[in-house]
Amino acid sequence: MSEVSENIFSYISSLYGDYAAKEFSEFLKQEYSLYIRVNRLKADKLKLINNLKKTYSIEAEEIQSIPFALKITCNADAAGKTLQHIIGEYYIQSLSSMIPPLILDPKPGEKVLDLCAAPGSKTTELGEIMNNDGTLIGNEIALDRVKMLVFNIDRMNLINAGVTQSKGEMLSKIYSEHFDKVLVDAPCSGLGIVQKKGEVNDWWSKERAERLGDVQLRLLIAAIKMVKPGGDIVYSTCTLTPEENEFIINKVLKKYPVEILDIDLPVKSQEGFTKYDDQNLDQSISKSRRILPWEVDSDGFFIVKLRKNGDTISPEIEIPKVKDLKILTHTSREIKNPLKNVFEEFGIPEETAARFKYILKNNDVFFFNKNWEDDYPGLFERIGTKLGVVDKNGKIILHTQAAQVLQEDISERIFEIENQADLRKYLDGGIIKTGSRLTGQCVIKFGEAILGTAVVTGSGIKSRFPRAKRTQNILLS
Repeated sequence: MSEVSENIFSYISSLYGDYAAKEFSEFLKQEYSLYIRVNRLKADKLKLINNLKKTYSIEAEEIQSIPFALKITCNADAAGKTLQHIIGEYYIQSLSSMIPPLILDPKPGEKVLDLCAAPGSKTTELGEIMNNDGTLIGNEIALDRVKMLVFNIDRMNLINAGVTQSKGEMLSKIYSEHFDKVLVDAPCSGLGIVQKKGEVNDWWSKERAERLGDVQLRLLIAAIKMVKPGGDIVYSTCTLTPEENEFIINKVLKKYPVEILDIDLPVKSQEGFTKYDDQNLDQSISKSRRILPWEVDSDGFFIVKLRKNGDTISPEIEIPKVKDLKILTHTSREIKNPLKNVFEEFGIPEETAARFKYILKNNDVFFFNKNWEDDYPGLFERIGTKLGVVDKNGKIILHTQAAQVLQEDISERIFEIENQADLRKYLDGGIIKTGSRLTGQCVIKFGEAILGTAVVTGSGIKSRFPRAKRTQNILLS
């Protein structure tokens, strides 16, 4: 990018000195380093490294301090166009961005909220850390960004996530002291991502950062109200300003029952400020951490972990007016027979059905892990991922996402693609000419992975690879 703006240079200099400002300026001129997060739910790291190199000449090196992180060192431009990327074996994400979910450290079976979730990088990481178990809610206020959040939840094969579209303050009236852990990756002025998003260099100002403080404070207060006593909150931003970080934490420490916990980051970091602009802040804020981009070759971040040590019970919990939506089990009358039939059709063991709960929306069937629970399912834009559609004969037409989630359980109706020409036809939504004896619906396998579903017609095997994924430019070599 071009020279760093005078606004940014002078601001960084005021915080860290001229030498640091020059380091930052030089860092911004360097090529952006690309990192990926290996999806531990479905990919083996070493196999992925080998496959990327063999198929795409993409070279990746391991990050010892973060075992599921890889740095792309060759042919980075192809990383977002691979088959492995589109089927969710990895997520493109900055190294620093991977750290807040690690610090929150959610456990399988817990109730966890990602308050500012889109596009889904941290939500999907939280779901993977939870081993696809428990209750994960990803909330996003902007409706247009909800679609991207759902897309990435599906792509990474999460089945423990529900998606809401709401303001944080409204959620806090519904979910008073409800969650075990909450992540608040707050919207910010982006001073830590100038290298990745050069447009920040054009409009950034201290005044803009100060204006964002009110939003950030309201989000953090909402998170404090929603977490149980003894529960944890991680507040993070991809900016370097005390106005959006330490000042926000200082305000909640004065008014709310929270304390700052010690944290160890897997990358180099600095202590939070306890004095700024002649203002003395709470000394415990030194336990917060700031990642400086030029020190880690990644985005700049601020991270602090809070523990709630008292009550914040609202006078009344606001019961939302939502559409009636019933959570079903595999034995529920509405779904029992269609579910049994489709599982038998694909050779899926009968006991597999008991691992999930289900929702029937019109003719669409969604499924999610059996430990997911919430009193207001009608509040959600989506829960889990799509199992399929019930046709006019009461038969479930299996969806691609379900085939990927259930790939270890499927033993029947598998068509294996053996060449790149047929693979391209499938990914483009075409028809594979074949003499296969299969009839009806089937799943498509390539190598070790099930890619999705298809239907056998008189012309051949017709792809049902989702349209949303067909728009991607997928390279095959």
